[in-house]
Amino acid sequence: MELFATKLNELLVDTYHKISKIEEQAIRQTGRTDLSISELHLLEAVGKDRQNGRTISDIAQNQGITLPSVTAAVNKLVKKGYVEKVRAQHDGRVVYVKLTRLGRKMDAGHRYFHENMVRNVSQEMTKEEREALIKGIDKLNRFLGRRLKMADEESSGTNTDADETAGRRTDAVADGRSGTTEIIQQTER
Repeated sequence: MELFATKLNELLVDTYHKISKIEEQAIRQTGRTDLSISELHLLEAVGKDRQNGRTISDIAQNQGITLPSVTAAVNKLVKKGYVEKVRAQHDGRVVYVKLTRLGRKMDAGHRYFHENMVRNVSQEMTKEEREALIKGIDKLNRFLGRRLKMADEESSGTNTDADETAGRRTDAVADGRSGTTEIIQQTER
């Protein structure tokens, strides 16, 4: 099992870095060097509702980051010309963030990048390999979602089992089950 955990960790980290590098190269090829990967992903989050735009709260929840961080990032994107803030007609206190023409262009290019990457990867796999990959990544994603929810509950004090959870985490670290090995054990359940 330890060999599996080591190999999985190496693959996850290596894959993440390669995708990030390829995304960075794709951004540079557009000639737009004023966008970071995180800003591009913020544009993607805003673009999920092209018609109405999204509130800062919606974006923060979608991206899993704080309201002040989203506000600062959105303000930078406004200055760069990728998004605009529009007051809601029904309630002037509500502000929607919408993509500008330039923002829509960058978002479309980023979506195309991901679609193209997935299409190319899937062409090199058999149907069984594609199904196994989806199943495995889905399981990993659900596990990570539960971990994030648990961490959010602990930090907000809403988890009534926080002491028990913290104890399990301490036990896991003490017996070497932290990190990737713990992920593997959790996903096998």
